[in-house]
Amino acid sequence: MAKKLFVGGIPYSTTDDQLKEMFSQAGTVVSAQIISDKFSGRSKGFAFVEMSSDEEANKAIEMLNGTEVGGRSIAVNEARPKTERPDRGR
Repeated sequence: MAKKLFVGGIPYSTTDDQLKEMFSQAGTVVSAQIISDKFSGRSKGFAFVEMSSDEEANKAIEMLNGTEVGGRSIAVNEARPKTERPDRGR
């Protein structure tokens, strides 16, 4: 069963392919997606990576959480389920 990870603090210049390559050290990466601003298209500095198993996801957290990438310390942890947010009147 695949497990989704949240990756925060990544450099804005990081690509999906670079992220996938980084996490492939821990196992099989199902998907790697950097989240970008829908208006400017620029990276928001965080991403979601889906690993093929819980064991590989845990290994990725151990290996990469707190490491430095492009001069920034990244945070890697298990992604929380998306919650409903109140409408802001938009």
